[in-house]
Amino acid sequence: MRQLIRNVRIFDGTGSDPVPGAVLIEGDRIAAILPADTNTEAGSVIDGQGGTLMPGMVDAHTHLTWGSSVEKIYHQFILPPEELKVAAWRNARVLLDHGYTSLYSAGALGDQIEPELARAIDAGETPGPRLVPSTLERSPEGGEGVETGDVFNGRGPEAMRAFVAYCAAEGVKSLKLVISGEDALKPGSSQDILYTDEEMQAAGEAAKEAGLWIATHAYTGRAINLALEAGARILYHCSFADAAAIDAMAAKKDEIFYAPGPGVSVAALEASPPPHIDMSSMKASGAERLELEKALVPKLKARGVRILPGGDYGFPFNPHGRNARDLEHFVTYYGFTPAEALSAATMLGGQLVGQQVGQVKPGYLADLLLIDGDPTQDVRIMQNVNKINMIMLGGKLHKAPAVQPVTA
Repeated sequence: MRQLIRNVRIFDGTGSDPVPGAVLIEGDRIAAILPADTNTEAGSVIDGQGGTLMPGMVDAHTHLTWGSSVEKIYHQFILPPEELKVAAWRNARVLLDHGYTSLYSAGALGDQIEPELARAIDAGETPGPRLVPSTLERSPEGGEGVETGDVFNGRGPEAMRAFVAYCAAEGVKSLKLVISGEDALKPGSSQDILYTDEEMQAAGEAAKEAGLWIATHAYTGRAINLALEAGARILYHCSFADAAAIDAMAAKKDEIFYAPGPGVSVAALEASPPPHIDMSSMKASGAERLELEKALVPKLKARGVRILPGGDYGFPFNPHGRNARDLEHFVTYYGFTPAEALSAATMLGGQLVGQQVGQVKPGYLADLLLIDGDPTQDVRIMQNVNKINMIMLGGKLHKAPAVQPVTA
């Protein structure tokens, strides 16, 4: 089927200014970029009415099993297994509803949930974005004081290889390793290193052999170096990076991605929990991290490191569906222009997930959004789901504007 989206201003994902044009789609891919007033033969025509046509967004740090969304808030973090699956399926659809057409998982609270969900999405059994699935976050037993992950097969290099083999058999594409502790859960633990050099080396070797990616929770220079030496694809947080760590990340800028994750920090600072909920450690950690990242992120950006949005959404105070707030945070805290923030969420996100997504470009998958307004002027538009007039995934309309059949 040929579809034509005309009378739009195209933001192509590269960061360039939007330009008037039209897009011809054949099947699930973009076939051509044409003049705005094009009238070419197509099975259907969508008149964009001067809106902005842009790539679907990519969230680089997604936890679908962190249950809370704008549609349903859970006041407990760990859910029963059957409810965990329901929440993950719902959250995938919520993120697609909000313009996210690809997700890179940063770990799950339940085993086998995300590979099953990814298969269901691919089969058209449930709505959701393209998903790079993961499994339980692997953190050394008792390492954080509060269990946020799990350990398969114990400690040591052979245990790491066994965990990677398990992930490969399960259908995971990216495994999550928690290298640093977490101040928000145990004050001071972000400086801790939770794996040995030998364990990280074994994980890296095994993941490479199995064709799997590694995502890492890392705060300090030492943790960052362990992640880099293991061949990690994406590093999260890195708030305490020193000059040597910045140099090391810059040296691998063509191999790695970095997602600081400001969303959870800002939301924690904004939160007003009931008296019986103590968020003081989380608020203190969020404030410290944001202050450090204000200096760190521009330095890494200037060195050419690819920096992506994705902010630990899924807490009751930071629910799924608010993910586009990260774009505003990139502008407010890190000095990105709106177009740079949008490019990070589209073109760079497409590079992270390793598919032809994230650009309006011939040959790329037709994962497209039609926006009422110009987000390159005010990126906050992306937080308003009512301003997203169309959501297309692989040429299929998840949310349709008025479609006009072509008559002879």
